Amino acid sequence: MSIPDYMQCAEDHQTVLVVVQPVGIVPEDEFFRIYKRITSVAQVSIRDSQRNLYIRYRHHYLPENNEWGDFQTHRKVCCFVVGLISVTTCGSAKEWPQTSDRFHCQKDVFGATLYDSRLLVFGLQGEIAEQQRTDVAFYPSYDDCPDVEKRVEDFVESIFIVLESKRLDRATDKSGDKIPLLCVPFEKKDFVGLDTDSRHYKKRCQGRMRKHVGDLCLQAGMLQDALVHYHMAVELLRSVNDFLWLGAALEGLCSASVIFHYPGGTAGKASGREPSLARGQGQAADTGKRHRPGALTANGISADTSSEIGRAKNCLGPEDIIEKYKEAISYYGKYKNAGVIELEACVKAVRVLAIQKRAMEASEFLQNAVYINLGQLSEEEKIQRYSILSELYHLIGFHRKSAFFKRVAAMQCVAPTIPEPGWRACYKLLLETLPGYSLCLDPKDFSKGSHRGWAAVQVRLLHELVYASRRMGNPGLSVRHLSFLLQTMLDLLSDQEKKEVTQSLENYTSKCPGGMEVLTLPDGLKLPPVPLSKLPIVRSVKLLDLPVSLRPHKQKGLLENNMSSKSPFIYSPIIMHTRGEERTKKIEFRWVQGDVCEVQLMVYNPMPFELRVEHMGPILKWNYLTLFDNIGLLTSGVEFEALPAALSLPAESGLYPVTLVGVPRTAGNITVNGYHTSVFGVTSDCLLDGLPSVRTSGCVVEVIPSLPRLQLSTSLPRSAHPLRPSKEELSSSVSVQLFNGETQQLTITLENIGSEDLETLEVTSKTCNTKEKLFGEFLSWDLEEAVSQLPLKPGQSVTLTVNVKVRLDFSGGENLLQDLNDDGISVTGLPISSPLRQVLKPRAETKPLGSESSKTDYNHVKMLEAVMTFKYSGGAGKVEGYYRDLSLGVHVDVEPSVFFTRVSTLPATRTRQCHLLLDVFNSTEHELMVSANNNQDLVLHPSECQRMAIQVAKFDFHTLPQPDQEAVRYTNPKLLEEERLHAQASMISSTLGITWNIPSVCRQGEASVEGVLNQLVLEHLQLAPLQWDVVVNGKPCDCDIIADCKVGDAVPLEVKLTNRSKNAVGPFALTVVPFQDSQNGVQNYDLQDAVTFIGSNTFYIDMVKPTENSVCMGALLFLYTGDFYLNIKFQDDSAGQGKELPPSWFGLPSVHIKALEAPIEAGA
Repeated sequence: MSIPDYMQCAEDHQTVLVVVQPVGIVPEDEFFRIYKRITSVAQVSIRDSQRNLYIRYRHHYLPENNEWGDFQTHRKVCCFVVGLISVTTCGSAKEWPQTSDRFHCQKDVFGATLYDSRLLVFGLQGEIAEQQRTDVAFYPSYDDCPDVEKRVEDFVESIFIVLESKRLDRATDKSGDKIPLLCVPFEKKDFVGLDTDSRHYKKRCQGRMRKHVGDLCLQAGMLQDALVHYHMAVELLRSVNDFLWLGAALEGLCSASVIFHYPGGTAGKASGREPSLARGQGQAADTGKRHRPGALTANGISADTSSEIGRAKNCLGPEDIIEKYKEAISYYGKYKNAGVIELEACVKAVRVLAIQKRAMEASEFLQNAVYINLGQLSEEEKIQRYSILSELYHLIGFHRKSAFFKRVAAMQCVAPTIPEPGWRACYKLLLETLPGYSLCLDPKDFSKGSHRGWAAVQVRLLHELVYASRRMGNPGLSVRHLSFLLQTMLDLLSDQEKKEVTQSLENYTSKCPGGMEVLTLPDGLKLPPVPLSKLPIVRSVKLLDLPVSLRPHKQKGLLENNMSSKSPFIYSPIIMHTRGEERTKKIEFRWVQGDVCEVQLMVYNPMPFELRVEHMGPILKWNYLTLFDNIGLLTSGVEFEALPAALSLPAESGLYPVTLVGVPRTAGNITVNGYHTSVFGVTSDCLLDGLPSVRTSGCVVEVIPSLPRLQLSTSLPRSAHPLRPSKEELSSSVSVQLFNGETQQLTITLENIGSEDLETLEVTSKTCNTKEKLFGEFLSWDLEEAVSQLPLKPGQSVTLTVNVKVRLDFSGGENLLQDLNDDGISVTGLPISSPLRQVLKPRAETKPLGSESSKTDYNHVKMLEAVMTFKYSGGAGKVEGYYRDLSLGVHVDVEPSVFFTRVSTLPATRTRQCHLLLDVFNSTEHELMVSANNNQDLVLHPSECQRMAIQVAKFDFHTLPQPDQEAVRYTNPKLLEEERLHAQASMISSTLGITWNIPSVCRQGEASVEGVLNQLVLEHLQLAPLQWDVVVNGKPCDCDIIADCKVGDAVPLEVKLTNRSKNAVGPFALTVVPFQDSQNGVQNYDLQDAVTFIGSNTFYIDMVKPTENSVCMGALLFLYTGDFYLNIKFQDDSAGQGKELPPSWFGLPSVHIKALEAPIEAGA
């Protein structure tokens, strides 16, 4: 016996072997269909007996193995032959004799060991098929054979009858007969010439026969009798040192004990063999309730209690079973020709030890089986041997050892000695080795923790899978395994190995590109897709907000309530969220339908060479956004339009930002599920849920309906630097250089480059934080013309003109506000022709700049910055309450033009006018001309300072608008005072109308005195609240007006007081004192003989209420000709109220009267 049966187990000793073989040419599928029905009858309950007969079927069995039937009866064949080719072999009556002859020839092969046989004939009809024969069954077709199982049961019962008769015949003690010597095939020549009458020979015969009877009893279902016979055989054979048969007796004893202890079997099949139904329903019901002899019930107690006691005496314990197996195997090992028996005994012992969970002892038996020499084995036999060793090692839990022998079997399938290597079998066996080496072809298992198993062995095994799949002619499998190798073993490969693997992958993908489809093997095994998430490695995924100019904003009254309702607390320091919630978190900003949106990936190339991939098409499973030739996005929820681009990462690039862009075509919530790559010809869909190492701040963003888009262009150049103090992100910015006081027009063109109509447009501006004080409006525009052109269709544009006007402080800084009297300039308000006017100190008309530091101060360039905001909306987005805004930054470098280094006032010839004296300094590098209303132009050379005198009427500040009482109540008093002073200065500046002009560069602008005037100057420029009017001889008098009168005529004198203050004033007492001025500093007040008053020279004014007036009258008489002056002054004993009011309130005009000779009448 040269071929072992690796599927044998201890319980097979109680089975009867039935060989099922085809006769003639039979289709394989039809044969195995009938074979499957036959093998379903594996256990039959014998009628009129409590015994069961177990059947073991084989469709291929060597006749030489049948010769060992006396040594172990379960190896003896009871042939059951099925003729399946009915059309060709039995299609007619003429073919029947040939078929019958073949059947008999088949029986002759197994010889006299056959207990019984049957022939099933398919396809034969007619007279022959109608014959009633016990050994032949005729069926019209393979489908029309309903009683095949019943025929098999009848056949098994006939086998039992033969088996029982043989057992009874061998077990009967016939003292007068000589017991024959049972031999194995290789022993027959050794016993020739032995003394058959010796006691030793007889004991040998008795022992072997006892062992043989024990086998028959075990097959016949008599477990107790079998144990008794095995024990007797062991004693007899041990006494004569018949080691081969002693080993067989010990193995039989072990098998019977195993059947008793483990009724479920040791072969790893379903526990307990179900008995087949016998004839009769009642008998079938009884049979179903019977138990196998020695089997245990659910509570662990044997059902056959009558035989339990005797059986337990002869049955071996679990420990003894293994010892007896070891002893039997040691006896087999003494015989070279018993290698198959020894190997099969090792396999049976291993299966028993696996049930007992004694893995280490089982491994010793398997190690012994490895070294058993069976002679020259064929390649197929070697494959079978290594495969069975692998299965047995797997059975005892030695998975890596099991994988080792499975891999050896796989390599044996493609040994050089095989003319046609079985690459498919090799590939299938290699796949089965993967679990033993801690490998799984699902890449998700490798992301769950640290690496398991021997990496070098795993890499070698994956390479063998790649090679085997290529030799199978399936490059798609090679691509999948190479992709798996790169994805899971990348960190364990050297740089050279990485290059070799990627080169191989590129070669394979040139024939069969890799994708994300599931590969199904012929045996049904499915290979999951392998996304190459490490080529490149993505560290973070970040959804980017739209550019500043395209970001949508929600109307304030329509803001959504984003408050979470997951917690009742306003704030909790405990952050209760998972990574999944983090990825599904909705991002605060929004995208807009039809606009280009961006997602930034931080990627890293771990390969030692440049990483390039070809572009692949969109994926149908997802809304796919291809944005680079080798990388894109996986999104869901919103339709995207692909915007392809290209990308190449240098070797070991480190973190490298990659921006993916696309256009959402519909509104809704879009979710970024992952990214798509195409590397080395393999397209991969990498989902973020399967990449825990990828950081993300959220993957869900809302896409709102489309809005119009404006493109802004200006007439001024773009700014080269951002606004300094502004924290806003600007859409655009412009810069310009202006002189202080200059105005520049900025033309802004707004073009609708979107697909929606522009329906609304609002423009606002805001001056950025600056230390410089700005006077007047920095930016001004008229929006009415632009709004009248709305709605603005796509492609149309509208123009807006903005005036950029810079008016900073024109004062000279710390050199300006000094005491106004330090140069002797009079500010008392006396008439310039008055003899009381003080003499001005001498002063140079031009004053050069004193030092370089002063020049630096005057030439300092200042900056002004502002932001213009264009708020616009339209289309479907406007309906939802969204708008956009453009921000234009305006940067102005302000160079100084002129400075007012000193300011003062002088009284004019009239009391309601005065002279404003300004020292003007030209801080430019050009010749400059300064002008004012009703004044001569002043030409200044670079860095030159000259004084400019401007005569102005005093200002009535009470005409300025006053703040309401509510504003006064809730506003800071200091702020109110600043606003009042600013309004007054603005009024003065607009009246003066000071401008400058630089002819050489054609630049002009205004000069404001708003920051120059101090409180004292403002008081001098202010019209007094008490207005005094003096009328002489019906003519209003002032400092520059001379009243004429005749000597001897009465001259009427009228003094009128108008109260413009908020309070009532008076009463007052005024005294009129005439005098003459010699213009040499001498004044003559002794004029009693020259001037006389008609009435009193004192005037009395009662209390005057606000907005009312009071008039007092008098008269003078001049006796001589000459120039006379009237000095009107308050008496010291007048009401005290006059002393509380400011002196400037009592500025009465000077009166100059010229007395002329009266004409001589003709009649005199």
